[in-house]
Amino acid sequence: MSPLLVFVMLYLVTSIIARDFYKVPITVAFLAAGIYAIAITKGKLIHRINIFSRGAATAEMMLMIWIFILAGAFANSAKVMGAIDATVNLTISLLPEQMLLAGLFLAACFISLSIGTSVGTIVALTPIAAGVASQTGADLAMVIAIVVGGSFFGDNLSFISDTTIIATQTQGCKTSDKFRVNSFIVAPAALILLAVYFYLGKDVEATSAASSIEFWKVVPYLAVIITAVVGLNVMIVLTLGIILTGIIGLSDGSFTFFGWLGAMGDGIMSMGELIIITMLAGGLLQMIKHNGGINFIISRLTSHVNSKRGGELVIALLVSIVNLCTANNTVAIITVGGIARNIGQQFKIDPRKCASLLDTFSCAVQGLLPYGAQILMAAGLASINPIAIVPRLYYPMAIGVAALLAILFRYPRRYS
Repeated sequence: MSPLLVFVMLYLVTSIIARDFYKVPITVAFLAAGIYAIAITKGKLIHRINIFSRGAATAEMMLMIWIFILAGAFANSAKVMGAIDATVNLTISLLPEQMLLAGLFLAACFISLSIGTSVGTIVALTPIAAGVASQTGADLAMVIAIVVGGSFFGDNLSFISDTTIIATQTQGCKTSDKFRVNSFIVAPAALILLAVYFYLGKDVEATSAASSIEFWKVVPYLAVIITAVVGLNVMIVLTLGIILTGIIGLSDGSFTFFGWLGAMGDGIMSMGELIIITMLAGGLLQMIKHNGGINFIISRLTSHVNSKRGGELVIALLVSIVNLCTANNTVAIITVGGIARNIGQQFKIDPRKCASLLDTFSCAVQGLLPYGAQILMAAGLASINPIAIVPRLYYPMAIGVAALLAILFRYPRRYS
């Protein structure tokens, strides 16, 4: 586990001491930790490098990178075409100013619940949220954090979310039953935060009146949201969005054909650092796994289970730690699912409660990782430091606290 400690010390601790998170580039921190991980691993150098490379280029990593590339091309071509300004003007004209923050949270919750993915929700809403922040003078980091937080509402609850599917399959329960238990735990947190965002947004005022709305320029975002809700693959959704920005932009003269290509190219290049971070993180975590770091943690924690409440706490801790190490809540649930089921059977923990805890804690941790795909994606699209978003991610914090209280106070009682 020491490579992860090297990364944390070099990036997080050094930045806190310097009081500036731009002092140490996150890419350099991951590179240093990766070199250290390769150095302490046994075997021939080429073999160690191959292990790191396999982790950096897994199928999941490459799929994520393809999504980043398409998202960058879509976001920038839509921006150059004028879609962001048009959508922001439409949003400001439809919603009372006091409802903007709460409205963004509701939109993120609804879209993520419909499409079952936090990344797709973030891609669709982050550019709009950034535009709203610019027009209203609201804190950019807060507005982006609202979208990221809301995106985990559906990631955690949706019937078609990969985390829900894997959590229920590993625990042997129905998705509808897990949804019911999960709702009891996280719904109060969502309602409280909705009220909080309504209160925080009561002083939001537009810095300028919304100008005339060019409705046709909103079509690419509407198409992305609607096709995502229908259930199309996120890569198809983004490709469709790119094509629509080209058709509309060329039709109204927003850019020439070569201007469209240039906008896409600039958007792809803007994702360069994000892609490098993703690959370095994947390689680093593969080295930790290869050296037995994750298995070590799992074996140590399971040896101390001696009660039902203790079993639930260990399940929560296991999935949280593995998620911290893998930066992927789906992988974390896959890794811990079988062990969690054994713990549940040994201490007679309801499988529906067990599946809910796996999903909720993994989403809570994933939602707070500055090197997680969701925060990196949002930060890249909004051109903001990932660390600036983290302290404002109230929803992941809230569901983590709610799930912990559900363990400590045996709630919901029927499933505890």
